[in-house]
Amino acid sequence: MALKLRSEMPELTGATEWLNGEVVKGDLIGDKPTLIHFWSISCGLCKEAMPNVNEFRDQYKDELNVIAVHMPRSEKDLNIDEIKQVADEHGITQPIFVDSEHKLTDAFENEYVPAYYVFDKEGQLRHFQAGGGGMKMLTKRVNRVLGIKEEK
Repeated sequence: MALKLRSEMPELTGATEWLNGEVVKGDLIGDKPTLIHFWSISCGLCKEAMPNVNEFRDQYKDELNVIAVHMPRSEKDLNIDEIKQVADEHGITQPIFVDSEHKLTDAFENEYVPAYYVFDKEGQLRHFQAGGGGMKMLTKRVNRVLGIKEEK
């Protein structure tokens, strides 16, 4: 069972390593909404979705914090050089929380990759979705949290 809607954002602690800069929860709360997405180097769907996530990150760069969490699914996923290489290949320039000990994965009670959590600027969970596709839904929900009116 993943975090319930309206749950507080967990503290971003327990990373084995941060790539592309480190972030603490205090930096995010009160600033702007935050998208936290879980992915894994062994997850094909994650790689397929990454261009969409990146496009999204760039499109909303002034209105939205985007943070990636690398959630290993097996021993093979613990290779930091490979994580860096895949992140590079897939243009993941946002901060990456390398969660080799599943500390954040457990805090989120997350079982899926890819998985997307949208928090409002107060740090309350407003949307969760898992699996491939669904970018339209994610866009809609982020727009709602950002207060952007949909074009008909």
